[in-house]
Parts: sequence; C-alpha cells; structure tokens
Amino acid sequence: MPETAEAATGPRMTGARMADLLEEEIVIGVRFPRERLVEDELMVRFDGKRHAVRQALQILESRGVVERRPNAGAFVRSFTAKEVRDLYALRDLLEVRAAELIEFPVDPEHLADLEEAQRCHDAAVEANNPRAVVTANMRFHRKLFALSGNEALTEAINRYARVAHAIRSVTVTSVESLHLSRQEHRRMLDALREGDRDLLAATCRAHLIPSRDAYLKRVVPAES
Repeated sequence: MPETAEAATGPRMTGARMADLLEEEIVIGVRFPRERLVEDELMVRFDGKRHAVRQALQILESRGVVERRPNAGAFVRSFTAKEVRDLYALRDLLEVRAAELIEFPVDPEHLADLEEAQRCHDAAVEANNPRAVVTANMRFHRKLFALSGNEALTEAINRYARVAHAIRSVTVTSVESLHLSRQEHRRMLDALREGDRDLLAATCRAHLIPSRDAYLKRVVPAES
C-alpha cells in the first residue's frame, strides 16, 4: 500500500495518489462502510485541489471501493448480506481454483520469496501495525496466486480482493483475526512445501470466512 497521508501531503497531490491513500484508510478501518466522503474535508485532509478529489473518488468507484449516489455524494461502499455472500462465493471459486492450478514441486526461489513476504506479515502483526499488515498481506496473496501461472485468473482475484477492502476492514484491527490469518498463511506455506494440494485449497477457502462472517455480524444488522 502507499505511504500515509501525513507523509504524502503537498500541493502536487494527484487524484491517483489520493485514491491510493483513501483506499488505505478504508482498508485499515479509519473510514467505515456508509461513511460519506465530503469533498471539502478531503481537500483539507490531503491538501489537494477539488478536481483531484473528484478524480480520486472516480478511481475508487471504478475499483469498487466507493459508491456515488445521485444528489447525495460519495460514500465508502457498503454491502447487503446477499452482496457479501455473493462476493465471497466468487472469491472462493477464483482463489481455490488458483490454488488447484499451482504446479508441484514449487520452485525453491518462488517459495523463498513467498516465505520472505510472510516474515514481513509476521513482523507487522507482532508490531500491531495495520498499514504494514495490509501491505504485507496483499504482497503474500499476490505472490501466492501468481504461482498458478494464470494471469487472467490472478487479475480477477486481485480485483475482487480490492472490492472486499471495506468488508475486510472489520477484522484488520482485530488481534485474534490477525493471528488466525498468520497461522493460515503458515499452513499454506506448509502445503506448498509438502505438495499438498488439498490442504492448500482447503486453507485458501477457510481463509476467506472470518472477514465475511465478521462483516455480516457487525455491519449488516445495523442496516435493519
């Protein structure tokens, strides 16, 4: 993920850069589902021009992270229970299929690269640093699914993982959830070392469940 807003403020803030910083704030839970994104507030927050703010919101809308409502403005995207279940059913299909396509034995260089990515994730979890956790988690999963060798599939996985940012923000600050995620990453690495395709696929499937269920429990009931 990009640097923090505090480190990136300045008169040359672009819409693309602002979009990355706003997306980071969404995924680490600084901004919540259904929260209105006010242009004037964002101009002050990022020391940016109005056209850059509008461009940032357009970019985030195209990424599926923000929704804009007629005569109401832009909001952090929220999901109904059905939308959450549908999205995670799709992610299950994509990610489990990618795991099934990985050829064994895994190239030792690729495995070492993935292990290094996980060491970064471990350190971020231990430091209780949400921004670093998000960065390391994305790096780990992108390297993992790239092992499938199917670029179209990995591109789709990355897109829908991004759409789920507002959903996963519910668990990114939970110590219990972070340690569970870390354990599952380690289980995936074990499966890759051992050539255990069934364990890898099952762990990828289980890995999706906590954020889905936490959102359904904590956020969706508030809509009723």
